Amino acid sequence: MPQPVGAEFLEIQDAYLQEETRRKGITDLADLTPVQEGLYIWQGDITTLRCGAIVNAANSQMLGCFRPNHGCIDNAIHTYAGVQLRAACAELMNRQGHEEETGGAKITPAFNLPCDYVLHTVGPIVGSRLTAGDEALLASCYRSCLALAERNQIQSVAFCCISTGVFHFPNDRAAEIAVGTVKDYRRQTHSEIEVIFNVFKDSDRQIYRDLLR
Repeated sequence: MPQPVGAEFLEIQDAYLQEETRRKGITDLADLTPVQEGLYIWQGDITTLRCGAIVNAANSQMLGCFRPNHGCIDNAIHTYAGVQLRAACAELMNRQGHEEETGGAKITPAFNLPCDYVLHTVGPIVGSRLTAGDEALLASCYRSCLALAERNQIQSVAFCCISTGVFHFPNDRAAEIAVGTVKDYRRQTHSEIEVIFNVFKDSDRQIYRDLLR
């Protein structure tokens, strides 16, 4: 659980994490080419993307992954942001007084990440079969993040493939919901927010390319 840390620790940690990110290489949104107006597909490590905000697929406790060295995006984002991110999430949760509901969104600074903010959303956990309720909650994740970003004057958001990992949402259907919800939001609200669909696997890149070609 989050614990107080001293200034000396933070100074060393921040220098280390920023150097690690520099070595991995930072990708700037300005260097990407949209596949459609305001929409991008980018395959890579979301913790190295410089844009307005990246989206974290969080758990309901909103405190990062509790499995050390686990390969989930929640763990990666908390690792490279630094321990300040978990502390900031803990403060949000303490004020809220209950676990985060599926489909909502919270915002924190990004700390040592090259983006400006992190948007945290809890996606649906799919059981034995995908339901209409699961699909509605996933769409809500995308709408909530976009609305929260615009309330904070954020001009670009990078979405990971929410719920498609250990939450077992089918990748192809998740991508359809993601693209459809983002397009609907931009059209209905006349929003000019730029959206990056961040993928890690080749198969997900192909799914998004087929949807946006």
